[in-house]
Amino acid sequence: MSQKLSELSVFFPFWNEEKNIEKVAENALRILPDVATKFEVILIDDGSADRTLVKAQALAAKHKEIRVISHQPNRGYGAALRSGFEHAKYEYVVFTDGDLQFDFSEISKFIEAVGLADIVIGFRKKRRDRKLFKRLLLMNMLKIWDFILFGFYFKDIDCGFKMFTKSSLEKIGPFRSEGAMITTEILAKASMRKLKIVQVGVEHYPREHGEQTGANLFVIIRAVLESLTLFLDIKSKRF
Repeated sequence: MSQKLSELSVFFPFWNEEKNIEKVAENALRILPDVATKFEVILIDDGSADRTLVKAQALAAKHKEIRVISHQPNRGYGAALRSGFEHAKYEYVVFTDGDLQFDFSEISKFIEAVGLADIVIGFRKKRRDRKLFKRLLLMNMLKIWDFILFGFYFKDIDCGFKMFTKSSLEKIGPFRSEGAMITTEILAKASMRKLKIVQVGVEHYPREHGEQTGANLFVIIRAVLESLTLFLDIKSKRF
């Protein structure tokens, strides 16, 4: 077992995840007492059209460790992460996606690494997405794009399992991305600030319920525009 942290904030972004949210929260509540003395769980509903918010509120009523944040209307993945970062109150902050494609028990790997780093980012050892070829193509295009614009390279830039010290977030925030380019913004700013980033391998599981949106054309166009805005901000030293 890894070391036990004194305090830990955990948050999960959700969009139309009514079939996943209860299991995500229950898994976290089962594991967290073994890895942190004091903890909180933040469920972020990003304008879901199903019963995700209703279920989140029921979980919060049942468990004192859970808080709920709701966006109306849907704003995007980046906006959900921003809300999580802004509302997390403890010394260490971790998030994973709310689609059950990650095993939350692997947080122990992040806790072991965070003693040597400001930020710990996961990489999927073997991706198990639907439409895998398209997802791998987009992932590699993102790597090239980010290397050209921002000069950094990581194995899996947009893996939805990351851990931060609160002080690292204070150095690189606030964030402006509302969409998927939030992960590029995080890593670009962290690289500029010369923060120590450690990568750890994690398992990835097939999505059983809900729909992936990362390969949606609107999401891709929005990400490109946000990355160009970020590039201009950095070049003009507005960050």
